[in-house]
Amino acid sequence: MKHTMTGLIFLALAACSDSGANYRPILDGAPTAAFQSDLSACQMLARNQKQFDQETLGATVLGAGAGAILGDLDSDNDVIGSALFGALAGGVAGAVNASDRREAIVRECLRGRGHPVVG
Repeated sequence: MKHTMTGLIFLALAACSDSGANYRPILDGAPTAAFQSDLSACQMLARNQKQFDQETLGATVLGAGAGAILGDLDSDNDVIGSALFGALAGGVAGAVNASDRREAIVRECLRGRGHPVVG
């Protein structure tokens, strides 16, 4: 059961790693002829920010450590289960943050290329 939970945590984090880079913003007006190629380039720029993946991994490890410590303090809790829960919480928080930052890169990159991005 615990191995399955660990696998699910890492599978969920891997699935989230590109979500912000795939962001397709809302434009104020019709897209120009260059929009699609600029969007692809900006999405690739966001996708290539591997430090966000490392930060998510760090948040996962930190969450696991915090969960293990808290689980050890409470004699009714299973330390491994608490560590897995902490890893999940930290990993999800890190993945959401990374996704938001990748979306911001796509938006700002397109704005920098002259596209009327509103959201």
